[in-house]
Amino acid sequence: MTFDIRPEHPGDIDQIRIVTAAAFAGSEHGLQIEVAIVDALRAAGALTLSLVAVNEDEVLGHAAFSPVTIEGEDRGWFGLGPVSVRPDHQRQGLGQALIHEGLERLKQNCANGCVVLGEPAYYRRFGFEHDPKLILEGMPGDYFSRLTFRGSDPSGAVRYHHGFDACDR
Repeated sequence: MTFDIRPEHPGDIDQIRIVTAAAFAGSEHGLQIEVAIVDALRAAGALTLSLVAVNEDEVLGHAAFSPVTIEGEDRGWFGLGPVSVRPDHQRQGLGQALIHEGLERLKQNCANGCVVLGEPAYYRRFGFEHDPKLILEGMPGDYFSRLTFRGSDPSGAVRYHHGFDACDR
């Protein structure tokens, strides 16, 4: 299957919502919080990087990157997620391609690193590593990983953008 990866356009927003809702429809929480998170990040101007995988004009996948703070400070770090791929196109490399492209663009834009909350075995393939010195409060430690692009590895409490508070709604 062929697809291109590019930054989202305003005309993609409805398709991104549909893809994200479909991708997480079977999740155990089933609350569709991922759609609310992406919308909240976009509304706050906090989608630092919002990439879509498209075939012609059809959105097949989406990856969001937004700023995080460490110990309350902006240190040039970002959080990956949510990442969603339309169910009928999953396991075909779209998610991996979106993540690789996003990480590459963050590096090119002088980011210092990226964190992710997710399956450790999956995210290790991108270079993410669990670091017990970097903490996301209330989450299982092994599922929170970092990828340092430049500088030293940070330590302390990480806070995602308040757009992630959509999880509490």
